[in-house]
Amino acid sequence: MDPHLLRSFVAVARLGSFSAAARSLGYTQSAVSQHIATLEGDLRAELLTRRPVAPTPVGARLLEHAGPLLLRLDAARADVARFVTAPAAHVTLAAAPLAVGPRLLAALPATGVTLRVVARAEVSAAVAAGDCDLGLVDGLAAPSDPLRLPDVAPLTVAGVDEEELAVLFPVGHPLARRAAVRLGDLVDARWLDAPDAGIPVAAVRAALGVPGPAPAPALRYDGTDTRALCTLAAAGHGLVLLPLRVARTAGAGVAVPLSEPRLVHRTELLTPGTPAGAAAGLVRRLTARE
Repeated sequence: MDPHLLRSFVAVARLGSFSAAARSLGYTQSAVSQHIATLEGDLRAELLTRRPVAPTPVGARLLEHAGPLLLRLDAARADVARFVTAPAAHVTLAAAPLAVGPRLLAALPATGVTLRVVARAEVSAAVAAGDCDLGLVDGLAAPSDPLRLPDVAPLTVAGVDEEELAVLFPVGHPLARRAAVRLGDLVDARWLDAPDAGIPVAAVRAALGVPGPAPAPALRYDGTDTRALCTLAAAGHGLVLLPLRVARTAGAGVAVPLSEPRLVHRTELLTPGTPAGAAAGLVRRLTARE
C-alpha cells in the first residue's frame, strides 16, 4: 500500500473535500482524485462517497489503521534523520498543559528553547514524528507507577514529577468545606470534561473502576488554557480533578485534596533515542533528582 496514496485518503476523509485535501498536500485536485481511485482499485473497495465526501464503512475501517501506519513512517524518517544531522542548538519541547509545572520552569534555560503547549494526545506523536525534540506528558497514576502511553514509536520514557491531586469545587458546594475528599463520593457528580487542558473524565472513571462509557459531561471544554478551565469549574459548570498546585492557584473556587484512591498526577519526559546537544542538557535538568 503506497503511503502517498494513504496520505491523500486521510486528508480527503479529514477535510471532507478533494480540493481542500489537494491544497493541504500541495497536489492538484485531479492528482488527489487519481490517488483515491488507485487506492480503491488496489483494495478493491469503495473508500469514500463523493456527494457528500465521507468515508464508507470500509474507508472508516482503513482510517483506523492509517493514522498509526503513517505516524510510524514519519517516526522512522525522523529517527534516521537524527543519525545523519548534527545536534541542534535549539530545542523544541511539546508539553501537555498540566505538564507545565515548577519542575519544567526551573529547568528551562534562558534561551534556546521553544515551548509548544499542545493537547495531551498530540505530545507523543509530535516527538515521534520529529516535529518536536522532547515531550512532556501527564496523567493519573498510582505513586511510582508509569503512565500508560500509546505505542507510537520507540521513545524513551523517564519520570519527571509526581504531585498531589485535588478536586476544584465552586464556593458553596456541599463538599467544599471538607479537609479532603474521596473520589468515590463523587461518582454521581457533574464533571466538566476537558481532555486537552485537564484530566479527562474517562481517566477519572477508570480510576474509580466505573465500567462503560461516561455519561454526557456537565460541560465539555476543548481548549488548552488551564486558567479558563479553572474559571469554568469555579463558576459551577462541573467539577475538575487537577494537580493541587493548579487548583490552589485558580483564583476562585475551593481546592480540596484527594484522599482516596491513592493516586498522583504524574509527569513523564519522552525522548527519541539518546538526546544530544542542547536537548541532552534540558533532559539532564528535567530528570535530575533533588
